[in-house]
Amino acid sequence: MKKNIIIVSSVFAALIALYLFNRLSSSGKGTEVFAEVMQGPFEITVSNSGELLAENSLDVMGPELFQNNMNQGQRGGGGGNMRGGGGMNVRAMELKIQDIVPEGTVVSAGDYIAQLDRSSYSNTLKDAQDQLKTYRESLDMKILDTAVVLTNLRDEIKNQRYQVEEARITLDQSKFEPPATIRQAEINLQKQERALQQKIRSYELRSFQVKREIDQQRTKYEDQMATITQLETFLSAFTVRAPSAGMVIYKKEYNGSKRKAGSNLSPFDNVVATLPDLSHMLSKVFVSEIEVSRLAKGQKVNITVDAFPQKAYTGTVTSIANIGEQLPNSDAKMFEVLIRLDGTDPTLRPAMTTTNKIIIKNFDDVIYVPTECVQAGIDSIPFVYQKHKTKQYVVIGEANDKNVIIEQGLEAGKQVYLIPPASTENFRETGKELMAVTRERNNAKRLENQRLTDASLAK
Repeated sequence: MKKNIIIVSSVFAALIALYLFNRLSSSGKGTEVFAEVMQGPFEITVSNSGELLAENSLDVMGPELFQNNMNQGQRGGGGGNMRGGGGMNVRAMELKIQDIVPEGTVVSAGDYIAQLDRSSYSNTLKDAQDQLKTYRESLDMKILDTAVVLTNLRDEIKNQRYQVEEARITLDQSKFEPPATIRQAEINLQKQERALQQKIRSYELRSFQVKREIDQQRTKYEDQMATITQLETFLSAFTVRAPSAGMVIYKKEYNGSKRKAGSNLSPFDNVVATLPDLSHMLSKVFVSEIEVSRLAKGQKVNITVDAFPQKAYTGTVTSIANIGEQLPNSDAKMFEVLIRLDGTDPTLRPAMTTTNKIIIKNFDDVIYVPTECVQAGIDSIPFVYQKHKTKQYVVIGEANDKNVIIEQGLEAGKQVYLIPPASTENFRETGKELMAVTRERNNAKRLENQRLTDASLAK
């Protein structure tokens, strides 16, 4: 019995609840929502989210593969090699970041930042040192051989001088001999003197030749020494250190990813990280092609940072891109806009998300209502429904994302429908004289648009 009573009571309560819900729902259909006509300052803004970045930053560079005339080396026309004067080639290849300090690390000048993998060039220095040893041995051998050759040539010159002296003595002793004997002695002396001159000339030519050979060999040796010095400098740069004090920020790739441990550096883009100047920050935002025409350099901006919602910042538009770009997940072309933040805040960091309200225009004292309050018929004449059952025609001005300025037709404090009433048959029309003002403005705007179109086609 008790159980049945409980069941009946539950059913009865459910029926009452359903009845009340239906009554409330049916009565809600006719609920009238009003908004008050406001008067006061009015802002027209463009709001977009963005990202902080430093206005100035210093790139932390890895080793320069194509260094300044490395041993008279130069960039190859198509081989992708670095050629040293010693005849050694260093291939241009990607370098891998083996280790890097965490992003956001504060460093001083000279502090360790990253280590690049040297294995790609592990044998290059050893090969250069082996080549240097070969050049040194060749130079020593050339100097030794030259000493021997020139010593022999000098001995030959000395012996030839003895031959000339003997021939001259023979000629002197033959003055009492027959003329034929004297003539023969004269010829022999001339032959010996000519042979001496030839040996002296041969010695001079040979000395010049071996000097050139030694100089060439010494040049190879010295060039190879310079190559090794450059290689040692090149390889020492694989340990990357901070060029100045700052905060380490990872370098962004074109696809938005960051360079970190395991990433590769191109020979032509060897930036490992950046050290931003945190005293001057920018907020980078992207504005649609519809809104960008309303922006101009110098416009003021109110900024908030998601990480510090309790703080408010101000800034100024400093740059507006001339060419739009297609961003991921966006059908419209977007234009990059840079905003410089006023003042400094050491808590701000690059890549923080910002909300930017760019102030297009300010009005000190105007009448305005929510945009939803303003209706328009097929003739595009705007009007509002007032609480006292009137359909009031109005002249509207500029609008922001929430409200629209009412230039004529309404007074502050009046109540207007936020949602159009279900039935307007009993509403009295007022302000019909304002319809002509709106039509005149619409016609003027249409003519201006046509003029701009014609001018554009004429170009």
